Amino acid sequence: MTNEHISRRNWLGAIATAGVGAGLTATGRAFGMAPSPEAQTSGTPAADDGARIYNITDFGAKGDGKTLNTKAIQAAIDACNQAKGGTVLVPAGDFLSGTLELKSYVTLRLTAGGRLLGSPRREDYTAGKGVPPGNGNIVFLYAVKADNLTIEGNGTIDGNGLAFYNGKGDNTGPGQHGVGGNFDRPHLFIFHECNNLRLANTFLTASAYHCVRLLQCHHIHIDGIRIYNRVNKNNDGFHFNSCRYVHIVNCDVQCQDDACALFGSNQFVTVTNCSFSTRWSIFRFGGGESQNIAVSNCLIYDTYGCPIKISAGRAAIENFTFSNIVMRNVTGPIGIGFSGTSNNSNPAPSTAKPYIRNLVFSGIRATVLKLPVPHPDIHFDLHTWEGEKNSCITLNAMGEHYLENISFTDVHVQYAGGGTKEQAAKEVPAIAAEYFGVWDKQPGGPPAYGLYARNVKGLTLQNVRLEYEEADARPAIVFDNVQDAAISGLSAKGSAGTPLLRFIQSKDILLTATRLLTPAAALLQVEGTACEGIQVDGGDIRKAAQPLVLLKGAEKKAVIMRS
Repeated sequence: MTNEHISRRNWLGAIATAGVGAGLTATGRAFGMAPSPEAQTSGTPAADDGARIYNITDFGAKGDGKTLNTKAIQAAIDACNQAKGGTVLVPAGDFLSGTLELKSYVTLRLTAGGRLLGSPRREDYTAGKGVPPGNGNIVFLYAVKADNLTIEGNGTIDGNGLAFYNGKGDNTGPGQHGVGGNFDRPHLFIFHECNNLRLANTFLTASAYHCVRLLQCHHIHIDGIRIYNRVNKNNDGFHFNSCRYVHIVNCDVQCQDDACALFGSNQFVTVTNCSFSTRWSIFRFGGGESQNIAVSNCLIYDTYGCPIKISAGRAAIENFTFSNIVMRNVTGPIGIGFSGTSNNSNPAPSTAKPYIRNLVFSGIRATVLKLPVPHPDIHFDLHTWEGEKNSCITLNAMGEHYLENISFTDVHVQYAGGGTKEQAAKEVPAIAAEYFGVWDKQPGGPPAYGLYARNVKGLTLQNVRLEYEEADARPAIVFDNVQDAAISGLSAKGSAGTPLLRFIQSKDILLTATRLLTPAAALLQVEGTACEGIQVDGGDIRKAAQPLVLLKGAEKKAVIMRS
């Protein structure tokens, strides 16, 4: 046997020894061994496998809630980024900081007792480098064009936003009373043009402005985030603008302004198993090309700005589904306004026809209040608009533009009631504003207690139940220029002084198996010479004083009544 020959036993021993040494080295890095003096000086750690821990205290950060740690924390982030990956660890303690830039390949992990605390001083913040200025770009933590970025852990990121309260909002949302321009305050997070972004299990609170802004980002996964953001005006939760491939699960959001705003051209978005509460909207959409969005299994409570709201001019919106939604103590509860025209005074020329179509609402249970109720944990007053009184589901398009292919299936809404004859008789203005804007003309509120629809083609109501607590003098449903509609299995309370259903200049409508739950002056009131092709087939309408009333030139042949 030669010296070159190694026995199997000796060979295995050599491999085991090498493996143990490698494992100890990797484990030592993983459990937060301090970087070498050379690494701290140069910012370039020794080569590793991406599993290294960059404990911010090893870079000089102090968790005493007083020391400004911006430079130390940024040094840890930079070192992690330069090493092409690792974890920046925020251990137990309160770490005060100003603006921080997050970068590619970084995992920012907050331990359960760890808190990043925003500085109360404006001079400790800057605009995010490369962040567009819209809605302000002063920020606590931000990333631009970052890939593979993660924020995780059971700790807290606190924006210290009460320090920036001056009673003014940004004047871009409702309720600001003309007082505006307060953009010079930090958002908690801004992500711009990032890819493969993950947020998980962290508590985000007390931003001075929006909580999480995501602009033109792709492949976003948000899981288990809790937001409590009620210390300042415009305290949004999530605010997306033209993002794609977004997945939000298991989150809880309590905020003052929009909880999950989706502006611009967001596409391929899912939201599931979340709970929300706010003074304004939950799911709020503007113009752009928002498409292919699914919301399911969500709980919405104490929300007084219409939980699901679309207000759009020139837009290409399609393929939205909202399913298995519980709404408790809300106003709205669903509002869609579509003008088809640009809000820009000098819009870019376009030959594309704007549209809002293919929207599905199913498995919805809602209790709707008469008026918004102040949140006891919001310390400033919020204006209540005249049009927020006695709200209802609103589908409102204008002129030559129509909402198309809208369906409501297995929907039960309990309204507060209290609507008046004056509201029932009001003329609806030719505007498509936010849900309350169209109803601001006095007497405030809509002319229906359950659903108002104008300029809709392809509307389906199946197994819909509309009720009220206090007597309401308005019809359950008002259609104005609705075409191609099917109502099947409607159950609704009526009023002795008004019809259950009021159709104005509408055609091609089929009603089957309608149940009138309480007495009404009539089942159906039809108005206008353009009404035609309306069929009523079966149902229980014994509590209607009469089945049909024809007004304003509507002809008897426009309606076929079958027993």
